[in-house]
This record gives sequence, structure tokens and C-alpha cells, in this order.
Amino acid sequence: MTDQQLSLSTSAARKLATTTKTVPQMQGISSRWLIKLLPWVRAAGGAYRVNRRLTYTVGDGRITFVSTGADVRVIPAELGELPPLRGFDDEEVLTGLAGRFTQHEYGPGEVIVERGRPADRVVLIAHGKVARVGDGAYGDEVDLGVLADGEYFGDGALLTDDGTWDQTLRALTAVTVLTLGRDGFRAAVDRSEDLAAHVDAYTSAPDRPADDNGEAAIALASGHAGEVSLPGTFVDYEPEPREYELSVAQTVLRVHSRVADLYNEPMNQTEQQLRLTVEALRERQEAELVNNRDFGLLHNADFSQRVHTRTGPPTPDDMDELLTLVWKDPAFFLAHPKAIAAFGRECSARGVYPDAVDVGGNKVPGWRGIPIFPCNKIPISDTKTSSIMLMRTGEDAQGVVGLHQTGIPDEHEPGLSVRFMNIDDKAILSYLVSVYYSAAVLVPDALGVLESVEVARGGAGA
Repeated sequence: MTDQQLSLSTSAARKLATTTKTVPQMQGISSRWLIKLLPWVRAAGGAYRVNRRLTYTVGDGRITFVSTGADVRVIPAELGELPPLRGFDDEEVLTGLAGRFTQHEYGPGEVIVERGRPADRVVLIAHGKVARVGDGAYGDEVDLGVLADGEYFGDGALLTDDGTWDQTLRALTAVTVLTLGRDGFRAAVDRSEDLAAHVDAYTSAPDRPADDNGEAAIALASGHAGEVSLPGTFVDYEPEPREYELSVAQTVLRVHSRVADLYNEPMNQTEQQLRLTVEALRERQEAELVNNRDFGLLHNADFSQRVHTRTGPPTPDDMDELLTLVWKDPAFFLAHPKAIAAFGRECSARGVYPDAVDVGGNKVPGWRGIPIFPCNKIPISDTKTSSIMLMRTGEDAQGVVGLHQTGIPDEHEPGLSVRFMNIDDKAILSYLVSVYYSAAVLVPDALGVLESVEVARGGAGA
């Protein structure tokens, strides 16, 4: 015999109750710190020109390779990244020169070149990381940094007979290098009159006066006494300054008129559809600001502004090295959450504790007083490596700025418009949702990148 029900059941009562609802939730919404932290500059006319002083640089500074199985070859045209070959474009000669390179493999700890020994070849690093070690002032070894994929060493050895290595190169990981000896280079020069003339012009060309940053020097006098003749000078500009055009992310939002008319309580359906669409566009905007090959920050960091981790995970030493690249008023670090966790593990293993930096009343992790903000748009490679960025921001500081256009028709948010398009014969309303944006690095030392950041390994004490 079952017990007789004495009161109204909760399931029946709910038929008459008003349900409390949330607005539609979306897991893909992130903090989007980069968009929040960048100073945004209005790019009138949809373009932004960055005028700079003339800088004596050519190429991107890194060499590209192709591989077939374990066989690695240098792309002939990429040899133009070597200073003695810059501007030389005879494809047949470069192909012959590329064929003279010899492949070598080294294990961790093995010496590739040794300081004090005759310097007789150029070394191209196809894969792996290599430590540069020199002599300190007191006879001890000093760490001079790390070379990695695409970098090279010893190009000057191709042109001189009596040089010696001034530092040791030691493999930190398994390393594949391609080398070309001085004799092989000279044999190629002897076979080509054009190459011989190009090398002669390179060796005999006078050095152009430049400052420590590679910019055309400004002649000044100081510390003089009496009536000396003061130098005359002018500030030279880049003849073809870079222009950034605004990029766009767009979509067409469709809402059936019946839904828009009848199902708007307690929340407006069109507004919620639009809210989630705008969130998705803003997520795409931040991803493009980080990864776009034209204006994305990871691709626009100067190669002289990139350093590699020494051991894999990001250590306090690596973060300090990154700070030496952006030492003038650094604003913030930006890293994938897993890279921040990896840095935390390395700090814990060393008994070091990251700073707690106050940002708008909230405590965020930091290093040397510089906050570290998470950004899940920074990619993690198949080998579980990522990058950490450090930047100075703002036009006044010659830093990194975001670019957008404001005051556009049907503007919904700064730089974002929602434009009604039409109602089709199926009673579906269409809205064009567009966001316009880009980013610019005003001078190279405004942005630094720590590369090869391993995020999968435990701390040094694990």
C-alpha cells in the first residue's frame, strides 16, 4: 500500500511557476586582455603610416630550409640573408652555392665550433637550439645567448683567412646544421664573375655611419672647448614607410521575423543573437591581432627582438632576458595560460615567487613589477611550445598601438557596425556585422618575443 500524497508535488507546482533564466552562455568568450590593454588610435581613411628614421637593414635575418626525410637543404634564394650575399639574385649561382653546403648532426652538449680555433666556415642552424659561450673578464665562461632554427653564425669567416672563433657554439638540444667552408665559397666565387664582382663590392664598400640601433647616424659634437667647427647633419627618413590598412572581420546575422516579434520576453532575442555574434567577432579580432601574418604581433616582432629559452620551460632568467629587449617603459607580458603555469612551476622549483601586481583592484601575476596577462590566442605548437610577448604601448612612448576607425555608419561599438540589410521573401531579417582593426609596432624595440617556450614539462625540481 502506497502512502497517500498530502500536498502539491514540486513537479506540478513548477507548471505555474516562472522560471529564472540566464542569457545564452558562450564558452568561447575569453578575457581578451590584449584588446583591453592596447591604446586604440583612430586610423582616418582606413590607413596608418609609420614614419621612421632610415635604418640600414635588409631581409628578415633568418634562413629557411626544406627537408626530405632526414635530408635538409637550404633554399637558394634564402642565402641572400647572409650579409656578403645580400642583394645578389642570380638563381643559378645561388643554387650551385646551396648545393655545396654539408649537413651535420650534433647531440646535446656537443661542440659545434670552439673559440680560439680557426674560423673557416659559415654555420646555418636548420633545427635545434645552440648556446653561445664566450670568455668572461676573469677567465670564466659567460652565456652570450641562444641561436635557433633559421639563424646563422660565422658569415665573416667566408671572406678572411686568419680569423678565429671568438666564442663556442654548443648544442643544447639535438641540432642539425649546414656548413659551407671558405674553400667551397671561394670555388663558387671563382666560377661566377657576377658573384665575384658582388663580393668585391661588398668587401670594398665603406661602412655607412649608423648608431647602436642601426639607424642612420646624426652627427653631433660634445665636450669640446673653444671655437671648433660643429658638424652639420640632418635626420634621414625611410624612403618607403610602412602603411597599415585596417583589416575587417564580418558576418551576416539572420533572425526570423517571427522569432523577433513573438519571443522577446523576458529577453530580446535579436539583442542576444547580436551580443553573441559581437563576442565571436571580438574573439576573432584578438586572434588576428596576435597571429595575422601581415599585422599580427607575433609576426611583426623584429628578429633582433626575439630570444629563445635556454632550456625549454620559461625561467626567471628567460623573462629577464626578454626584459632587456623592451627595457624602456615595458607595459605588460602576454602569454598563453599554460605558459604562465609553466613559468610558475619554474619559479616554484627555484624558490622564487612571481610578483602580485595590482591591476584595477585585482591581483595578477607579474615579473619585476610588470603584469603577466593571459591570452589563449597565442598558439601552442604540436611539440607543446609557445611564445611570450612583452610590449611597450602608446604613440607617445613609440610603442604598440591598436588601430580602428570610429564614427562609421551604424556604429554599435567603437570600430564595430551593425547594419540592417533586408528582409527576404522568407521573412528573415539580415544584419551585416563588421569590425575594423589592425595593430602597429611603431619602433622595433617596442615588442619582444620569447620563443620556444615549452609548456608541457614540469618544473626543474619535478
